[in-house]
Amino acid sequence: MNEKLDILIFGAHADDAEIGMAGTIAKHTAAGLKVGICDLTQAEMSSNGTVELRKKEAGAAAEVLGLTVRSNLGLPDRGLFLTPENVALVTAQIRAFAPRIVFAPYWEDRHPDHIACSKLVEEAVFNAKLRRYMPEEPPIQVEDLFFYFINDWVTPDLIVDVTEQYELKERSLNCYKSQFGQASVGSDVVATPLNQGYVERVKSRDALIGQRKLIPYAEGFAVKTAYKIDRFLPTR
Repeated sequence: MNEKLDILIFGAHADDAEIGMAGTIAKHTAAGLKVGICDLTQAEMSSNGTVELRKKEAGAAAEVLGLTVRSNLGLPDRGLFLTPENVALVTAQIRAFAPRIVFAPYWEDRHPDHIACSKLVEEAVFNAKLRRYMPEEPPIQVEDLFFYFINDWVTPDLIVDVTEQYELKERSLNCYKSQFGQASVGSDVVATPLNQGYVERVKSRDALIGQRKLIPYAEGFAVKTAYKIDRFLPTR
């Protein structure tokens, strides 16, 4: 029996969720909420690292962030497509963990797998509530679907102050030494955008997102539907 989650985050590869929203994850787990990540692939097409190493790195990052669960669907890296079979697998994860809120990558990104993941999750969130779709499992109505930024970003619809959690975000990213570590003389590490100052650029992005609200570090999110609030200010 799977443990029910408050938040379920999907990424095409291990490290996607950390790049986009590790601070937000840490902020919610510290508050006692149950947060999980589902990586769709094992990132077997990555230029650096191995499947086994990426698995260990993902596990280490999960510990840093206090995740309740981290799962992997084992779909083919660079083979993510919007098929009925793939939608069903993602839908099954949503129904298994019954999260209140789901996060997916922003729908525009330089990496095609991030775009595909975004589309798959959006379809699955819709299908999860249909009682006649995969009727062997009870339907799940997700309260909200938010999109986090990985490589490309626009002015966010929502931002979260993660200044106090930023050290944990950096620690979680540093778990992925196979991806973000600089190549050394004699190593078999090849140069990619990820090991050419990528973490520093993520940090600069998060500082820029927070700038308008005078927040040292913030993570941004996009929505496709109106976000409901009770009131703009609390009672006095």
